Order: sequence, then structure tokens, then C-alpha cells
Amino acid sequence: MLLRFFRSPKRSFTSLSEQEILAVAIASEEDDARIYLAYADILRANYPDSAKVFEDMAEVEDTHRKTLIDMHRERFGERIPLIRREHVSGFYERKPDWLRKNLSLEAIRDEAEGMEQQAYNFYVEAAKQVSDASTRQLLGDLALAEQGHEDIARMLGDKHTPQSVKEEEDASARRKFVLTYVQPGLAGLMDGSVSTLAPIFAAAFATQQTWQTFLVGLSASVGAGISMGFTEAAHDDGKISGRGSPIKRGLACGIMTALGGLGHALPYLIPDFWTATITAAVVVFFELWAIAFIQNKYMETPFLRAAFQVVVGGSLVLAAGILIGNG
Repeated sequence: MLLRFFRSPKRSFTSLSEQEILAVAIASEEDDARIYLAYADILRANYPDSAKVFEDMAEVEDTHRKTLIDMHRERFGERIPLIRREHVSGFYERKPDWLRKNLSLEAIRDEAEGMEQQAYNFYVEAAKQVSDASTRQLLGDLALAEQGHEDIARMLGDKHTPQSVKEEEDASARRKFVLTYVQPGLAGLMDGSVSTLAPIFAAAFATQQTWQTFLVGLSASVGAGISMGFTEAAHDDGKISGRGSPIKRGLACGIMTALGGLGHALPYLIPDFWTATITAAVVVFFELWAIAFIQNKYMETPFLRAAFQVVVGGSLVLAAGILIGNG
């Protein structure tokens, strides 16, 4: 009973017959063709040249599927066993469509390269596990076919996306990433890091109580995060500005706002007031310099100008909070 309970619901590859191996290969080619068409649909609006690459890749997969079906018909007849790669233990798996919708252009390219490499590795390892000469020949041919896919992908990429097009698409993808995630996230981080300095340090020096200060910081950070997130999501739907999904931008802005404030609120979980305050001040120092670094890297703001704006502004707000708290 225990052995039956713990038995895997998947078949081991070594238990598959030659016909079942070929059936898995046919199903895999069908699935991969659909995946490439899904990639093409995702990319078509913003990256039409790359979309064409994946449409052609799907045609290649479909051609190989037909070849495999002809091989099966010749060796085993018309009925193809209903067995897919998810039924075989150790077989690579593909993500469902709803997990691919938000992939970037670069991530989709990497996924496609990984698909071809995984398929090639699968057939190579499978060939090592069989002793029958005809089966080994079959698996070897499939491995060569998958290796050929990678060459075809490269050829199609050169045809539809020459270097100039790739550079343009990469620049467009980077711009979209900056507008959708970096810009609202940076605005949130700046707001959360700077605007919460005054209330947190004012509460700290006014009460000298670390727990009360932490509660003030927590409420200020979460409240600012909610406010900034809704504001970012509501003021621009992204259709005209091209800044992307308002939900994504709102989440990026709101989360980074809350994190910016929590960074120097969390040290007040330390019971000793001066230890907590010094730790919070050190965290503030790193937060402000991190903001300057992000501005320089993604927003192309000169580093010294970004550092001056952020560090001087943050220091003034910090000083104001300390003065108010001591008053």
C-alpha cells in the first residue's frame, strides 16, 4: 500500500516503447508550434519583425510534426498513443500561455533558445538509454532535427531581425521597461524615502520611544504607498503616453513608496533608541545614494546632479524632522 501511495503518477522515460517515444515527440512539436504562435501574438503589436520570426519558427515545428507523423504511420500505423511530455517524469515542461503574457522581448528570446536546447538535450539523453538500433537511430535523428531548429532560428532571426532592427526593438523594450517600472518605481522610492523622513524622525526625537516611532513609520509608509499607487494608476491609462499598464505602474510606484519608508522605519524595532536612530540614519544614507544611482543608470541623469538633488534634499527633510521633534 505504501509503495502504491508514493508511486509517481508519471511514467519513467525508460519504460516508454519506441512508439510512445515517437508519440511524445509528435505532441511536443505540436505544443512548441503553438507556443511560438503565442509568442508571435504577444510581440506583434510592438515588435512585428520578431513576431514574424516566431511565426516562421512555428511553421518549422509544424513541418517536423508532419514528418514525425509520417514516420509513425510507416512504423506503427495510424493510431498515435495519447501520451505527452507532462506524462513523463524528468521531461522538460512548458509554461502555460497566461504565464507568458508579461514576458519581455529578451525573455521570450531566451525562452525560445531554451526550448530548442532542452529538446535537443532530451533526445540526446534518450538515445543513450536505448539499446535497440532502430530506436537509437530514430532518437539520434530527432536530436539532429532539434539541433537544426536552433540553426533555423538563427537564420530566420537574421532574415527578419537584422542588427539594426534588433537594436531598435531592444531600445524600444528598454524604454517600455523604464516607463512602466523604473520611472514610477523611482518616483515612489523617492517619495517614500524622503517624505517619510520628517514624520519618522520627528516622532523619534519627540517621544524617544522606538515602538511608537516604528508605528508612525509603518503607518506613514503604508499610507504613502497606497496613495502613490492609486494616484499613479489613475492619472494615466498609458494608451496615449505609451507608459504601459496603469496597474503595473501603480503597483511599482506603491510598493517602492512603501519600501522607501519602511527602510528607515524598521530599525526602530530595535529597543535601544540611539542604536535604532543611528541605524536608521545609515539606512537613509544608502537609500539616498541608491536613488541617485538609479537616476543615473536608467534616467540618464548625471550622477553628481542626481546625488546633489537627492542627498541635499533628503538631508534637509531629515534635519527638519529632527528639529521639529526636538522642538
